[in-house]
Amino acid sequence: MTRMIARSRSEAHRSATSLELLFDLCFVVAVAQANTRLVHALVEGHPGTGVVGYLAVFYAIWWAWMNFTWFASAYDTDDALYRVVTLVQITGVLVLAAGVPRAFDEGDFTIAVAGYVVMRLALTSQWLRAAHSDAEPRARRVARRYATGVTLCQLGWIAMLALPEAARVCAFVALVLAELSVPVVAERDLALAWHPHHIAERYGLFTLIVLGETVSGATVAVQEALDDHDATARLLPLAAGGLLIVFTAWWLYFAVPIHTYLVSNRQGFLWGYGHFVVFASAAAIGAGMEVAVEETAGEAHVSERAAAAAVTVPAAAFLFVVWLLHSRHFKRTLAQQLTMPTGALAILLCTFAGPAAIPAAGVAAVLTLAAGSVLMRRGPEGS
Repeated sequence: MTRMIARSRSEAHRSATSLELLFDLCFVVAVAQANTRLVHALVEGHPGTGVVGYLAVFYAIWWAWMNFTWFASAYDTDDALYRVVTLVQITGVLVLAAGVPRAFDEGDFTIAVAGYVVMRLALTSQWLRAAHSDAEPRARRVARRYATGVTLCQLGWIAMLALPEAARVCAFVALVLAELSVPVVAERDLALAWHPHHIAERYGLFTLIVLGETVSGATVAVQEALDDHDATARLLPLAAGGLLIVFTAWWLYFAVPIHTYLVSNRQGFLWGYGHFVVFASAAAIGAGMEVAVEETAGEAHVSERAAAAAVTVPAAAFLFVVWLLHSRHFKRTLAQQLTMPTGALAILLCTFAGPAAIPAAGVAAVLTLAAGSVLMRRGPEGS
């Protein structure tokens, strides 16, 4: 059996493996399930329940994906045992996805928690293998801390299922905080050997996956327009606005070489944790597009403004957080720094543009991109 020892941060030509790509594709199922239930809740006029449920489920998706990604960046051996354990984690993802409808509709998290625990305990076995194999004493200690912390958290999730429904919200929040603290505690005196370029690529690939949900929403709009000729004039501009938003989101996210910024654990933790908002908002734009289509077709129990907000709010959140995590580290002037936050505000204001809200938001996104490109080309001297 191959020894599981930490890989080098400076390893050349480090890129995502086919197994990691399969792992990501299986997460598409879980993201799609979360989006479907969010759309259902919003069109039925239950935004509070829908958004809270969506964020809770998306947390489980994001956190399980993120933990696997950072572990793989440090310890991926790609041998038979590693592959089998990763396939077990993928199985857990699919179980989690199967439990999403029941969690949303009935408040029954049993299946979702079971899938989550399968994923996390499979990862625990990887940490134990690293603790056994790594020759560096401090690295072994970090791996044991991870294994202990993750296991305790999973026992907490299982115990939560036995609590009265009224107590589960507090337990959920406490367990989320406990999960988020495990990496901070485990790596307090030694940073794992994750690879900056590999991590940046993995996050970029998952961003593409969740942005695909917006393309799906725009496709629904086009399909509805083709099926209902009376709605064509209303739905095609909506589809165009959605596509402009996703095209701009892709362009802005990949505009800077973020791996050059990820040089320490402090930067890595903040950047990695902040991507919860990036991923959740990118996927939610697609859900919002479907809500807007339903409202335009007269099949949603929401107002025109609420349907527009289902798109503009996550789109604005995406732009702002991408600026906060990515772009601002490469801006040199005040004008450059203000471009994306101003664009996010403009997209939010488009909520009040009536039937033209989503096309206007798409135009605002493109203008933000154009302004930022011009200012970056001009540089500090011309700004």
